[in-house]
Amino acid sequence: MAKSKIRYECTACGAEYPKWNGRCLSCGAWNSIEEQLPAAIPANSGAARQSMSLSSQIRELAEIGTNDDIRYDTGVGELNRVLGGGLVKGSVVLLGGEPGIGKSTLLLQICQFMGESHSILYVSGEESARQIKLRAQRLHVDSESLYLLTVTDVEAICDTIAESEPDVVIVDSIQTLHLSSLNSGAGSVPQVRECTNLLLHTAKAKEIPVFLVGHVTKEGSIAGPKVMEHIVDAVLIFEGDRYQSCRILRAVKNRFGSTNEIGVFEMSDRGLQEVENPSAMLLEGRPLGVSGTCVCCMMEGSRPILAEIQALVSKSTLSSPRRTATGFDYNRVYILLAVLEKRLGLYFGTLDVYLNIVGGFRLDEPAGDLAVALSLYSALMDKPIGETVMAFGEVGLGGELRAVSNAAQRIQEAERLGFTVCILPKQTLRTLQTDRYTIRLEGASNLKEAFRILEKTAGKESSLQ
Repeated sequence: MAKSKIRYECTACGAEYPKWNGRCLSCGAWNSIEEQLPAAIPANSGAARQSMSLSSQIRELAEIGTNDDIRYDTGVGELNRVLGGGLVKGSVVLLGGEPGIGKSTLLLQICQFMGESHSILYVSGEESARQIKLRAQRLHVDSESLYLLTVTDVEAICDTIAESEPDVVIVDSIQTLHLSSLNSGAGSVPQVRECTNLLLHTAKAKEIPVFLVGHVTKEGSIAGPKVMEHIVDAVLIFEGDRYQSCRILRAVKNRFGSTNEIGVFEMSDRGLQEVENPSAMLLEGRPLGVSGTCVCCMMEGSRPILAEIQALVSKSTLSSPRRTATGFDYNRVYILLAVLEKRLGLYFGTLDVYLNIVGGFRLDEPAGDLAVALSLYSALMDKPIGETVMAFGEVGLGGELRAVSNAAQRIQEAERLGFTVCILPKQTLRTLQTDRYTIRLEGASNLKEAFRILEKTAGKESSLQ
């Protein structure tokens, strides 16, 4: 009789090995490789499955229709934006984030709106029904179409979903579920993978959308690890500090929409509140008459957001000065400092440089280079930048300013919030219809011209005062 083949799998990254090792060669984790017994082979596998014909299931693309009600409205505009317009029927959405950031709070809040016209099954493996009831009372959720199920057996959950056929299913969390046929514990790679597969097949067969809550490891990635992200249709990540009020919902994978959209929330005593105007929230409390601050307009998908960039330059007492950046690429700061020293003669060699993007946002696009350079210049010279001045543009190694995309949307957002001067690359200015805007557009071909415009703008504001 043939001996069953035993394989070994890393519980941290899912890598497979023919024999046991003390250290995983893929992720470097120690004592994470465990023995995995092979699953039983179904009777209709192999040769039996080869004889099955699937010709009856072949359909032409033109025959497949799409209804207008293929998406559910969640009642939260920011969540609908990130999902691509709403929750698609039969989709599996993975929601991840650090503990206490608001994953369960958001999902329980959408039950209030969706419960008015849809039935919702809330499956919890972490909390009892009484604990969920207490949290629902705090969030003022009292929908009569919300049903609770507190079990961890994924097969029983799938059978219940297939039998009751709710409109929406929420599973909190996937790491607490287990499949009895597997020997590994709940939360391990095999358990998470197989449990997600079972829920996926149930969701597709019944066209029931499923929300899965996923825990995050200490490295910041969703535990599982990537095997679960490959299975689901959409992966949403909650970002932000759990001790601050601002929360950012970002899609890192979405089969039914763009991955560039974000949703902005603010945590309050009544749960998560939508922030429809994040620019005004980020600029609230901005210091006036202080050097080292400049406003830049960044694009998050199709949404322009004004963010404040703060720079602080001080004399260093260390042999190697410190360079710290929060919300901005650390290596990009070094490049901009080198350009400022080489092309403009500004000296930062013995100075500590600190850079911060206010509000917990991250500025990844090159359009923020000019605003960062202006804030560094302002901090070094101790000259404040006008409070109604904003800037955007990419800085090259020669000190030149290069054009960026979506200039019209950035200018309109700055104009809407009362900014009067916008410094931008000349290449971008040539493509715009300047008579459409009331804001004064100042084009610059390099950093020297941008600094001269800044000095001229500061002189005009001082004369007006």
